[in-house]
Amino acid sequence: MIVKDEFLNKLRRFFGLNLYEVRIWTALLSRGVSTAGELSDIGNVPRSRAYDVLESLEKKGFVVMKLGKPIKYLAVEPGEVVERVKKSIRREADENVLKLKELSTNDVLKELDSLHKQGVEFIEPTDLSGAIRGRNNIYAHLEGMMKDAQKTVTIATSSKGFMRKMESMKPTLEKLKKKGVKIRIAAPITKENASMVKDVSKIADVRHMSKPDSRFAIVDGKELMFMVMGDEECHPTYDIGVWVNTPYFASALQSMFDLTWDKLDDASKVSSKLN
Repeated sequence: MIVKDEFLNKLRRFFGLNLYEVRIWTALLSRGVSTAGELSDIGNVPRSRAYDVLESLEKKGFVVMKLGKPIKYLAVEPGEVVERVKKSIRREADENVLKLKELSTNDVLKELDSLHKQGVEFIEPTDLSGAIRGRNNIYAHLEGMMKDAQKTVTIATSSKGFMRKMESMKPTLEKLKKKGVKIRIAAPITKENASMVKDVSKIADVRHMSKPDSRFAIVDGKELMFMVMGDEECHPTYDIGVWVNTPYFASALQSMFDLTWDKLDDASKVSSKLN
């Protein structure tokens, strides 16, 4: 049996298996029914590890052990394996969420907060900054910034970034709206995102801004996140955001943006023309 390493690596990522597990599993799929020794030879896995690996695969629902001697193993249909893995992931995720919820009801979170507050007291203002890599991490940090907003949230983004941010952060923005936080969003309005403008306009003041091409967010004129590359220039994995917590710089950028804001067209009018 010859299976390309690229294919094996894909299976490892999709199903959360180690190298020996994925070799034994694919070997068994190619045979249907086989002994541990045969699978060891086919999958190029040490015989001393074959039984342990098969036991692990059995627990995960990938194989079934047949009764009789010699002991043989039967491959579970791949479609059924996918469903079992999905259920297992959901179950583990639910268990992990419950564990994290328990933190809010005991002293662990209080102790962590106390440590953090003590640490912040010794931080120089210039140290309250950092580079965040990967779009998912950037968005998670943005949401964390916005959740603590008391007065204003200002967002400048690209046309595609507008759609992504609204799909990801709309629930957070709705909560801010109810708190009385003023939300302003500037982005190029195109046919692609025009239909989203009407919905978003219920919670934020949205305006059309094609130039300058900017990607940043300011919270309460104190905290700032800006992206160092354009939307089209980088893969989401390599997107980089720079976060700074400095009222001096953030308020200066906020003031400059305010001058531009009054000159921008209302997004609802622009989107209605496009539609």
